Amino acid sequence: MPPDAPEPPGVAGDTGPDETVTDSGRRLARRARALPRSPGVYLFKDGSGEVLYVGKAASLRSRVSSYFVPSADLGPRKQRLLELVRDFEVIRCDGEWEALLLEARLIKDTRPRFNVRLQDDKTYPYLAVTVRDEFPGVYVTRTPADERFRGARIFGPFASARALREAVQLLQRVFRYRTCELEIRDGDPRNLRFRPCILFNIEQCTAPCAGRIGRDAYREDIERFLRFLSSKRSTMIRELTREMERAAAEHRFERAAALRDQVRAIERLDERERRSRRGGGPQWQPEVTVFATDPAAALRSLQRALGLACPIRSMEAIDIAHLQGGETVGSKVAFIDGRPFRSGYRRYRVRSVGNDDCAAIREVVLRRYREAGNGDELYPDVILIDGGPGQLHAALSAFAELGERPPMVISLAKKEEILSVQGRSEPLRLGRENPGLRLCQAIRDEAHRFAQHYHHILRRKRVLGEDERPDTGLPGGASDA
Repeated sequence: MPPDAPEPPGVAGDTGPDETVTDSGRRLARRARALPRSPGVYLFKDGSGEVLYVGKAASLRSRVSSYFVPSADLGPRKQRLLELVRDFEVIRCDGEWEALLLEARLIKDTRPRFNVRLQDDKTYPYLAVTVRDEFPGVYVTRTPADERFRGARIFGPFASARALREAVQLLQRVFRYRTCELEIRDGDPRNLRFRPCILFNIEQCTAPCAGRIGRDAYREDIERFLRFLSSKRSTMIRELTREMERAAAEHRFERAAALRDQVRAIERLDERERRSRRGGGPQWQPEVTVFATDPAAALRSLQRALGLACPIRSMEAIDIAHLQGGETVGSKVAFIDGRPFRSGYRRYRVRSVGNDDCAAIREVVLRRYREAGNGDELYPDVILIDGGPGQLHAALSAFAELGERPPMVISLAKKEEILSVQGRSEPLRLGRENPGLRLCQAIRDEAHRFAQHYHHILRRKRVLGEDERPDTGLPGGASDA
């Protein structure tokens, strides 16, 4: 982490014994307006220097100044805080990702009384990098003493698991490390026929599981990630640039290009984070970008509702469409981090059944997940089937024929809007405003829309003799399967 930034104009702790709350607020407001507009962490202190509150900011000037605006309504808790604040300190950071981690670390170290989200030491999250593995993985864990982390590099503890996961996910865009639990051996012939998970497609993993990167090159990326955690961004960029130039001089152009991409990704880190929080953009389906303002919160809500130990990142949904058994089709849509991933969309022309949704679901499930069932591909974290218990049972019976089983399969019935969950005899009823339910509804509706669109194409082709290809309306990358 970077060292403390120089104090802005004004002397730290220059409070007199008779200074009123109003006088203190004016003085601190003047100091806050002189702060830089860079990301960082701020610490509010009382007259004796005790830290009362630690917070993070994308812009230190804007965030800290907002506390000292006379007309601001901060609520009863923060208003009480400001009555005690007589000084503040700031620590500048290279980006929002770093401010997230530093805030969590400082809360753990200083335990300010106005930071209410404090936890027992035994439940603090840690960051573990399994450097003993041939292809090290990066994991967030609350049990760093587990046998699986023996010999791993451990960072932490941190106060906020959410902040830590956000930072790890953001940095994965740059260093493309794996976060899966697979046991991967260099040179294993099984790697050549293994299809990597969707993180490879969205360029957040280099897919050592499928032999897409060698052990030495992958470990170089991990070493850079470890150095990045303890270096300033500018220092890391200089190191990468020198290494890139050396690789180019030695005519290792593929490696030089990979290093160039890492430099550019680090330079765009803050801009990409802001864009991802706003959401939208050309890669998302417009029909489903309005279902929730915070997909990350929806995923956490669904994780709690389903009782899953690991965070949900990838979800897929399956739906069937037909008209009295004619032109039966199936669809599969993919969502990553709560947003549609167009390249993962697929459509299926069901051949073996007529007016039987359950049989059609069995066929589509077997066709879509056969490679995952053979151990040659990873399942998504959650598979959602459009329908009730009957459709869920049909999907589970198909998975029972495969060697490997998915981690979680659920179904969502229309009208009642209740979830049926594998291994549970009773349905899961969530409130209509539950963000996890709303996420499932959005994914279910998107699968239904995609299936209906393909069904209508095939009907037009049969009735009017039209060619389906010019008017598929497919998201990028989606195709018949």
